[in-house]
This record gives sequence, structure tokens and C-alpha cells, in this order.
Amino acid sequence: MLVNMHQAKSQLSKLIVAAEAGDEVIIARRGKPAVRLVPVTSKTFRFGSLAHLVKSVPDFDGATKE
Repeated sequence: MLVNMHQAKSQLSKLIVAAEAGDEVIIARRGKPAVRLVPVTSKTFRFGSLAHLVKSVPDFDGATKE
């Protein structure tokens, strides 16, 4: 969907919902596409159920003991 800057200012909440739903939202300035509104994806890593294994991992970066 292509919207002009004035529409984007007055309907920002609706445009955000549309972008989160997967619609392509492009905001135009003077009829020319300027920006694309896209949802932010979270890529955080959590140890979760494997957290207990972190303590048992050997130090691979340290000096070797002889």
C-alpha cells in the first residue's frame, strides 16, 4: 500500500497494524516512494532449558594446562 506523508501522519496506528500483519506499507513524499514501514523482528537468544550446560563447558579460549 502506498500512502502519502499526510495520510501517514494521520493514520500511523492503522499503518503499523497493517505492517505487522505483513502488508507492505510505503510512505511517499510528493508522490515518490520515500520509506518502507516494516515490523521489527526480535532475534534474541536465550539458553532456556540448556542453561545448566553453560557451567560445564570447558574454557576453549584459555591456555592449556600441562
